Amino acid sequence: VQLQASGGGLVQAGGSLSVSCAASGCTFSNNAMGWFRQAPEKERELVAAMNWSGGTAFYIDSVKGRFTISRDKAKNTVYLQMNTLKPEDTAIYYCAAGRFARISSSARDYTYWGQGTQVTVSS
Repeated sequence: VQLQASGGGLVQAGGSLSVSCAASGCTFSNNAMGWFRQAPEKERELVAAMNWSGGTAFYIDSVKGRFTISRDKAKNTVYLQMNTLKPEDTAIYYCAAGRFARISSSARDYTYWGQGTQVTVSS
């Protein structure tokens, strides 16, 4: 089972980036999917997550209205569209597949992790 993250990069504040996460070896059709991020000297935090059906999404307050999580079950891929980026969004972004169908904010409830992709927002 593998999660392959791609996208990310360097963008100026106010710009947009998209990251994607392609799953292989498992369909994760019954698993919640999440995007976490970890900035230097900070703990990993859940940024956005979606339940197995894609009908419910969760966002932390700081990204609400700016980030959108989506999934394409046919492609076994999860996306995170990030708009109006801020320097404080700078971090390594990780996708993860949850143990359960429901959303959880705890990293311990996510079994499989992508390798991470760097997002850097310059001021």
